[in-house]
Amino acid sequence: MAQPNPSQQPRVGCGAVIQRADGAVLLVQRGRPPEQGHWGLPGGKVDWMEKLEDTVVREVQEETGLRVAVERLLCIVDHFEPALEQHWVAPVYLVRTLDDTPATRLEPDAILALAWFLPDALPAPLTRSATEGLVRLSLPR
Repeated sequence: MAQPNPSQQPRVGCGAVIQRADGAVLLVQRGRPPEQGHWGLPGGKVDWMEKLEDTVVREVQEETGLRVAVERLLCIVDHFEPALEQHWVAPVYLVRTLDDTPATRLEPDAILALAWFLPDALPAPLTRSATEGLVRLSLPR
């Protein structure tokens, strides 16, 4: 394996699978690279000295206005973007919402849209984390 440039370090970004009682999941359309224009899970970068689960709660509220509680870890996704010289490690959590109605909040340039989608009517393209997280959600526990 090639040795990375010392300035190249893996980044950590968490995602949240939020599912309604009818099975629909909340997805956001990304406004920035990587995967700009793709539909993905609400979430974002882990801040210095921040716990992963705290990141999920904070990022979901920032992006959707929803307060959530973490239920469990679904999977960890390795995401490589060689063209951008980026390597992301993305824990994906199942969360439950403590609110009813999402609304785009902060960073309107980062989130182009958000909507609920039933599993048989998911938009395309999906981010890698969304794809893997949703697969894990449907696996037997």
